[in-house]
Order: sequence, then C-alpha cells, then structure tokens
Amino acid sequence: MLQPQNQNKKYEHLFSDIDQGYLKIPKFQRDFVWSKAQTAKLIDSIIKGFPIGTFIFWKTREELRHIRNLGNIALPETPKGDAISYVLDGQQRITSLYALRKGLRITTNDKKEIDYKDIYVNLEFEPDSDEEVVSVDKPQESSSISVYDLLNSSLVNLIKKYNDGELEKIEKYQKRLINYDFSTIVISDYPIDIACEIFTRINTSGQELTLFEIMVAKTFDQDRNFDLAKEYEKLNCSEGPEKDLKDAGFDTIPPSTVLQCISAYLCQQVRRKDILKLDKYEFIESWEIVKNGIFCAVDYIRTHLRIPVSKLLPYNALLIPYSYFFIRNGGKSPTNLQNKLLTQYFWWASLSSRFSSGAEGKIALDLKKMDDILNEIPPTYRGEELNLTLDKLKWYWFSTGDAFCKAILCLYAYFEPKSFRSNSIVKIDNSWLKVSTSKNYHHFFPKGYVKKQGIEEWKGNSILNVTIVDDYLNKREIGAKAPGDYMKKFEDRNPELHNTMKTHLIDDMELYGVWGNNYETFIEKRGERVLEEINKRIEPSL
Repeated sequence: MLQPQNQNKKYEHLFSDIDQGYLKIPKFQRDFVWSKAQTAKLIDSIIKGFPIGTFIFWKTREELRHIRNLGNIALPETPKGDAISYVLDGQQRITSLYALRKGLRITTNDKKEIDYKDIYVNLEFEPDSDEEVVSVDKPQESSSISVYDLLNSSLVNLIKKYNDGELEKIEKYQKRLINYDFSTIVISDYPIDIACEIFTRINTSGQELTLFEIMVAKTFDQDRNFDLAKEYEKLNCSEGPEKDLKDAGFDTIPPSTVLQCISAYLCQQVRRKDILKLDKYEFIESWEIVKNGIFCAVDYIRTHLRIPVSKLLPYNALLIPYSYFFIRNGGKSPTNLQNKLLTQYFWWASLSSRFSSGAEGKIALDLKKMDDILNEIPPTYRGEELNLTLDKLKWYWFSTGDAFCKAILCLYAYFEPKSFRSNSIVKIDNSWLKVSTSKNYHHFFPKGYVKKQGIEEWKGNSILNVTIVDDYLNKREIGAKAPGDYMKKFEDRNPELHNTMKTHLIDDMELYGVWGNNYETFIEKRGERVLEEINKRIEPSL
C-alpha cells in the first residue's frame, strides 16, 4: 500500500473534481445532516482563515455504491477507466461547500429544505471582526451579499449594487474563499476493508460499518444493474409477483447470513475475511444461484421439518449448510436417505449448541457433512455425540433466545399444534415470538398456579411446561387456574380435545397428570414423549 499523500486544494480545484465525476460520496456514509447554521459557521471560519479540518479521500479503481444526486443537481459519472476518489472523512463539510458553490436546494432527513442561495455575508462588519460575518438570515439593517453570489459573480456585475467600500470587502471575501488552502489526505489503492476500517476509526459517530454495508459498497455495479442493498430488500419482500422470504415467514434472516450463504457456495468458508476477498463479479454471478438455494432451503425447512417461521430457528446459521446442500444438489428434492440425514443434522446441530461459539469454523466443517449427505454417506459425529437425557430435559429453563429451547419449540411446531378451544391449527407468527410472554407461548401449568402450589420458579418455567397456542384469548380464559379446571371447560367446547392434545405431545391427560393437577407427573410424561421424538430424529433407521 502507498503511504497517505498530503495535498492542499483550492476551492475551485476541490469542486471541479466533483463536477467531472472524480470525487464521490460512498453510500455507506451518513446522510447529509448539517443545518444551515453549521454551514454558515463553516464559511465564517474560512473567511477568518481558521482551520476547518482535513478531508480524507480514498483513491481507487473500485466502483462503490455512491450518492448520485445532491439536492437538485445530478452528479456526473466517472469517466470510464479512471480512478475515483471517495470521501472517507469530511462529507458534511464538502457537501455544504459544494451546495453553496452551486446554490443547491437540499432536503434533510427531517424533511426540511435548505436553500443554499440564502446564506449571507454581512458587509457592515470588517472581515477580521470578532463578530460572525456569515448568517443564515439576510441582514435587514445593513448591506449584505449571498455567499452564492460572492462565489459566482464578478466584481464588474456587482458595481451597480454596492459602493466602493462594500466592493472592497467583497473582493477581500472572494479572495479568502477562493484562495483558501483546503487540507486533504489521499490514500491510494488501499483494499476496501482497510479503507472501511479507516472510515470507521475516524467516523465521529463511532458507528462501525457492518460487513453487509461494506459488501453493498464493494459489489455495486451500475452496468449490471446490481445493488446488493436493493437485492436483499427484494429477497426479503418483493413488491412484485416474485418469491420472497416474507411470504414464506422467513423475513427475519439477517443480511450477514445471506452473505455467508454466498461465501459458502463460492469458497466453502464463511469468515469475514473470506467474504471480503470474494471477487465482485463472481459474487454478482452467484446471486441468483444462491438466492434460489436459500428458497429451496426455506421450503425444505418449512415442509419437511415443519418449522413455519424463521423466528423459531435455533440458529440463523442453519440456513447456510442447507442452502449449500440444495445449490450443490441442483435444486433437486432429497432422496429418502438424504432426508433422514438432513433431519439428523438439524437436530444434532440445534440441540448440541453447535453455533453458540466458533460458528464460522464449525459451519465450514458442516459443509463437508453436507458433501457427505450429497453423496448419501452418513456424516460422522464421532466425539460430538448428542447425549440428551430426561434429567437434562425436565427442568431446562424456558427462554425464547435459547437455541435449545427453540429446538424444542420446533419439535412442538412439527406436530402442527391445534387450538384447545376449536381444534383449528395454531397460527405461528414471527411478530409473536420475540418474548416469552408472546401470544404464541402458554405455560400449560400457569405460572401463577405453579407459584401458588409452592413450586420453585426454576421448575415452573421448564420448556416442557410450554405449549404453543393460538392467541391471547386462551391466556385470558386460563389465567392462574389449575389445568384440570380450565381444560374441563375446553373439553365441553371441543369434542376433539383428546386428539387436539396429541398435537401438543400430551397423549393422555389422565396419564399425564392433567386432571389431577400433578405437575411432576406432567413434566415426567411429557419429557418422555419429547425425548422419544428427538431420538427418532437423532438416530434414524438408515
């Protein structure tokens, strides 16, 4: 890498680079947020000869996603084959100065429009006065000139409007603005990840760029009409007839997981450094392939594993090996053996806290397991066997953020739980699954009832005491009642209640201690039932 170059630029030279398409503001920069008063103070500092900080530019031949318009001015494209300088530090200052030079109208984030022709220099004051000579309001009691006119009008054209003393001040102001030495540092040909690291370190907001923001900038290609940010939005929620993850109930998949799906396909590694090294054109070419792989993986998870929404997934990372499998399998349906092995992998990874730490390295290893499954070879889990016992399961604390709990909830969802009241299938919704008090979760032995019985909270909040229900009405009807009492009411309303409860892995309410309100019996029997279903999936007959 070349060393940074210190350069001083005059006003005209600085902004001719923008006019010719050589200086751009990358899209990962903050939106323009400066007020009119801040811009006025900046000009006042320049007129007084004060330092206003250094601009830092990154010069590269990489094309990044960048801002195309400033206010009412469309910025030109960079001439083909030429290097571009991107603003890493000084966006607010350089935008303000350019807006003044061009007399732009810019709408800020709070929808206020700033007219940059309406910032004025008060000609009553001397240039070196302690007073601020630049203001956002036109002085009513004294003569003034707009900064726009100051920069764009010749003295000849101003003779009729101003007296000799005022013209002398105007000439002085013009010279100070036009001849001001703007300090700039140019870093040339740095890798994008280093340039973004520099941006992060000098960014006064202290907000670190995400990997996705960097890859959005890096993979942008105008000729191919590829914008990763827009493509991700369409993947999540397309406005047209195209397939999207929202319709499938999987719209909570983060962009980082999508990037890892692409990297898994292209290089079988998913670390940050591997993603940053991906070739731009290979990345763009792979987008549709990986997108289809993700859709196939989601379809499989929803239909074969019967996990209806992404919020139930123990780990978003599970989508990576599954999308890899379907891409390598050419989108074909798995064979019977592959189905069993894919199911086995899901439950092994979900219940073993597989991705709770060191996820990137483990995903790379699991891609090799997917290669085995593609070849119909059972992957080895030697040394990583899942030893799940009833004792571990019985009093496992229920938490919606816990991968193990989510896996058990996935098992509950597999049986398409039905409403206690109507025997209709429960609707499971992403928006309802964020907290343990959500509309979809119900403690079968209510927390209030358990507390009254003197049962410790660590026992009462067992994952085995949780059922998936349809809406808040069930909770309102149940309150802190004993299950033997409230279930009697549902039995009167729902003649199919016995079959309904089987969809909750509660096979016999008498045997499970429901009618007798026996909590320990309920946890024991339901735990045995849950463990039976898990073992079927972990140790399939091949």
